[in-house]
Amino acid sequence: MYRRDLITAEIERLAQVLARIMGLKVELKLEEAGLLFNETMANSFGLPIELLAEPNLSLFENWLQESNLPAEKLDSLSEFLYYELGVSQSRNEMIAPKLNLIYEELSNKHKIVHLVNLHRQKVIQQYL
Repeated sequence: MYRRDLITAEIERLAQVLARIMGLKVELKLEEAGLLFNETMANSFGLPIELLAEPNLSLFENWLQESNLPAEKLDSLSEFLYYELGVSQSRNEMIAPKLNLIYEELSNKHKIVHLVNLHRQKVIQQYL
């Protein structure tokens, strides 16, 4: 129960960070939003930003397996990455395949399928 409370608190904190990043983008403070995004990837998810930019999908897939993030945190990671789509074509090509791997991980390993995620998987197919 205590572990579940910690995970819930972490997810709530991440939702606030995501809202802050989106707010910065609306205010056109893109550099600050990018820095906060990169910091969150590294500190909250243990995802090196270089790995996110790496075109070799197997490296990201290995990280995904080794990170052993709980389903709730993987879902939060998918939220962060989903809202990075649409920034630029190169960013879309970098993020969409990794996002797809996260959705597969949620479905296959954790047996979690959200209607929202199913819709998002269809949306990201345009970027693949």
